[in-house]
Amino acid sequence: MSNELVIAVTGLNTGENPQPGVPVIRCLRKAGFTGKIVGLVYDSFESGVYAPDLADEVYIMPFPSVGADVLLTRIEHILNQTKIDILIPTLDSEILPYISIEKQLKAYGIKMYLPTKEQFMMRDKAKLGELNTKFKIKTPSSAIITDSTQLHSLLNKMALPVMVKGRFYEAYKAYHSDEINKYFNLLRNKWGLPVILQEFLAGEEYNIAAIGNGRGDVICAIPIKKTVVSEKGKGFAAVVIKDSILDKLTKYIFKCLKWRGPLELEILKANKDNRYYLLEINPRLPAWIALSAGAGQNIPEVLVKLALGKRVKPMRKYEVGKLFVRHNEDIILDISTIGVLTSTGELHNLRTQSVHNRKSNLLNKRGT
Repeated sequence: MSNELVIAVTGLNTGENPQPGVPVIRCLRKAGFTGKIVGLVYDSFESGVYAPDLADEVYIMPFPSVGADVLLTRIEHILNQTKIDILIPTLDSEILPYISIEKQLKAYGIKMYLPTKEQFMMRDKAKLGELNTKFKIKTPSSAIITDSTQLHSLLNKMALPVMVKGRFYEAYKAYHSDEINKYFNLLRNKWGLPVILQEFLAGEEYNIAAIGNGRGDVICAIPIKKTVVSEKGKGFAAVVIKDSILDKLTKYIFKCLKWRGPLELEILKANKDNRYYLLEINPRLPAWIALSAGAGQNIPEVLVKLALGKRVKPMRKYEVGKLFVRHNEDIILDISTIGVLTSTGELHNLRTQSVHNRKSNLLNKRGT
């Protein structure tokens, strides 16, 4: 990667529900990229904004729900401040809006590596069962809820507990009807309709981060097994594994979807029959993506190369047994920095400031 590139990355929050942007940037830095990185955020308290040695500039973006035209207008404003060569959206809710303006961004010199709208819609949580019907990919039974009046009749058909899933994010295990109603209302109000009821399956959960070339081939893929999980089901530790059946299933899914770009597969090996079930297809890189670089396949680096139109040979080897453990750290900064981002919608020279702060701290320590 040329260090003259300017790469924009979204999703810089690293809290209880971490977003993929920070580990994506860290993978790029690990690959030797010292060029300019622009962070695109939705809130001045996205903690990755203030982490040292990550983004050089940060801009607050309109929420995806406001529409593609508003998104494009904001990007046009940013382009008056800096060029952008590569843009990497990392949040589920962003992917479709960015797909819709991909041609306009390309005209501005901004490259992305995303699926088509048709591919994106095929993996929608509400359509997961269609993959079973069309391609014989095993999925848990599910029901699409667009109105709370549907819940009563469905509860007579589905065994408890069930998983209640939001359209974009969040999933809750519900043991009785009161919990199902509670989570339905919570997810409807937060992410909109539909809400998905999915059969709960006990078993071993696996995740695969991968990139497809749009012709049915897998360019790179890292499978993991979560070893420590938070209350919200987020992996706080995971290990790279090797499973031939999992590898074959991953290749088959890519062949069926002809997926272009990054994705994360969530797959469960069910206790009841030892068979593998596809739980979700997330249309972006996961928050644990830094593990890919540690295991020998730097997936964000590959993504940038593909966006630039470079040919990348399929990568088959990776290091089994590599483990990640998530670590939270407090970032200390002056409140005026957050005030500037909140009032102006942008911050500049962040990495220069972090270097200056480290030098000042070092001098202060020597002085004492």
